[in-house]
Amino acid sequence: MHSSERRQAIIVLDFGSQYSRLITRRVRECHVYSELVSANTTLAQLQENTHLDIKGFILSGGPSSVYDQNAPVCDPAILHSGLPVLGICYGMQLLALQLGGHVAPAHGLREYGPATIEVTAPPQPGNRSFRIFEGISVSPAQTEHLEPAFTSPPLRLPVWMSHGDSVDQLPAGFSVLACTESNPVAAIANDEGMVGLQFHPEVTHTPQGKDIIRNFLFRICNCEPGWTAGSMIEESVEQIRERVGQERAICGLSGGVDSAVAALLVHRAIGEQLTCVFVDTGLLRAGEREQVVDTFSSHLHIPLVVVDARVRFLTRLADIIDPEQKRKIIGEEFIRVFEEEALRLEENMGAIRFLAQGTLYPDVIESTSHDTASTAVRIKTHHNVGGLPEQMTLKLVEPLRTLFKDEVREIGVALGLPEEWVWRHPFPGPGLAIRIIGAVDEQRLAILRAADKIVIDEIQRANVYRELGQAFAVLTPLQSVGVMGDERTYANVVAVRAVTTGDFMTADWARLSPELLARISHRLVNEIREVNRVVYDITSKPPATIEWE
Repeated sequence: MHSSERRQAIIVLDFGSQYSRLITRRVRECHVYSELVSANTTLAQLQENTHLDIKGFILSGGPSSVYDQNAPVCDPAILHSGLPVLGICYGMQLLALQLGGHVAPAHGLREYGPATIEVTAPPQPGNRSFRIFEGISVSPAQTEHLEPAFTSPPLRLPVWMSHGDSVDQLPAGFSVLACTESNPVAAIANDEGMVGLQFHPEVTHTPQGKDIIRNFLFRICNCEPGWTAGSMIEESVEQIRERVGQERAICGLSGGVDSAVAALLVHRAIGEQLTCVFVDTGLLRAGEREQVVDTFSSHLHIPLVVVDARVRFLTRLADIIDPEQKRKIIGEEFIRVFEEEALRLEENMGAIRFLAQGTLYPDVIESTSHDTASTAVRIKTHHNVGGLPEQMTLKLVEPLRTLFKDEVREIGVALGLPEEWVWRHPFPGPGLAIRIIGAVDEQRLAILRAADKIVIDEIQRANVYRELGQAFAVLTPLQSVGVMGDERTYANVVAVRAVTTGDFMTADWARLSPELLARISHRLVNEIREVNRVVYDITSKPPATIEWE
C-alpha cells in the first residue's frame, strides 16, 4: 500500500477502559487497521486524515456512568454518519442514551466477571447489524455446566461482564439480540449498522469474542483484510523516504527486536544514507554487544558504529534511586551520545539530520496516555518517549510508533531478521538499570548480569522460552540471612519474573514448573556468591507492570 492510497480503518474511541488498547489490537489481528483516539475526537477531525478510509467506529467501555457529571460523550455526527458503530459496555449505554433510549442507573446490583448470554434473535442474513452472532458456535465443554434451555436450539456464549448501569429502554429502531439471566438487554442492534454489546468481546475471557469482532468488521463494516506485514512494510518504507528525503540518518540499536526492525525498515527505505549506532551503556546483558556487532555487520551488512559509553552512563547514574529519574537520565544521555556521534560521523559522511528508533505503540500509550482518554494516567516514562529531552538537534523517525509487538515480529520475519532476534524477549532501553532496585554500580550490575544469564539459560534449556512473553531476574535492595557450608551468610535477594502475554498491555505470571524454578534457584545461589535467596513474582499486569521499575 502506497501512502497515496487510502487505508481502510476502524476508529476506536477511548472512553477510559483498561481494555481500549486491546480492542485496537484485536481489530488488527483480523488484518484490519485500527487507531485509538480520544473519546472527544470529532468526525470532522477524523475526516481530516485523508489517507484513512474509515469503515466503522467502536466505542470502548469505561469507568464512568453515563449519568456522572462530565461523563464523556460521543460526537453526535459519528452516530449519524451512516457508518457502522459498535458500542461495548459503557459504549453500548452511551450509544443507547444518545440515540434516545434510557439507561437504568445501578442500585447496588452489577454484573462483573463470567456470565452466559443467550442469543434471542437469530442472525438475519439480509440485515447486516443482526449478523453480529452469525456463524458462531460453542464447544460442548463451554455449555455442559448450564441448565437445559427452554428454547431450541439457543446460542449460548460464555462472556465477560463488567458493568453497573444497564440499558432498560431501547432507542427507536433497535431490537434486543441477547440477554443474560439477570439482564434482559445484553446485546442490541438496528438495521443501520449499529450494534451494542454489554459484555467485552475483546478479552480472552469471552472465548468467541474475536469471532464477534470479526463479524463486525467483515459482515457489518464490509472491511477487507489488507493490513498485512507486506502492506505495513511498503507503507513504512514510503513514509520514511518522504520524511528523510536525501538526508542522512542514524539508527539507535539496543539489541532488541524493535530497534532491529526499525533499522531494517529505514535501511530498506534510504540504503546507504543510514548508519546504525550501538551504544554500550554498561547496562547490557551478557554477550549483548558481541551479538549486535555480529548480526548487523556480518549477516545483515548494515553499517554499524559501536560507542563505548559505559563510564559516562554509570557516572550519571551514581547514587540515583528513583526509577523515573533513572529513565530520564538514560533517555537524555542516549540522545546526547547520538548527537555527538552524528557530529563525528558528519566529518566523513556529511550532515546527519535524523535519528531512527524503535518506539512501539504500547510505549507511546504508557508514556503519553493523555493522547487518548482524558481519564487515563501516565503509568511510567519510557526512555525513548517521555524520557527524551525537550531540546534535540536530531529529528526523530519512528516507523514502529503505531505498531504492537506481534506486528513488529511479523515485519521482522518478512524482512529476514534472524529467528533468534525476532523471538528474543524484550529488553528495556534503560537496560539492567531498571532491574536493579536502588542505586546502580559495577558490582551490582555484575551480579544481575550473571543472574539474568542463568534465568534465560534454564528457560531455554526447558524449551519454554518461546511460550513466555518475557523473563528476567531483578536484583532487589534486600539482603537476607542464609546458611551455606555451615556458615552464616548475609547476601542479596534475587527475584525472578516470567510472564505470558500477547500484547504487553496485559500479562499473566507464567506457571513455570517447580522443577524449572528449583534449577534456577539452585544455580543462582550456588554460582553467584553474593546471592543467597530467590523469590518468584506471581503478580499479573495489571495491577503490576512487567518490569519492576
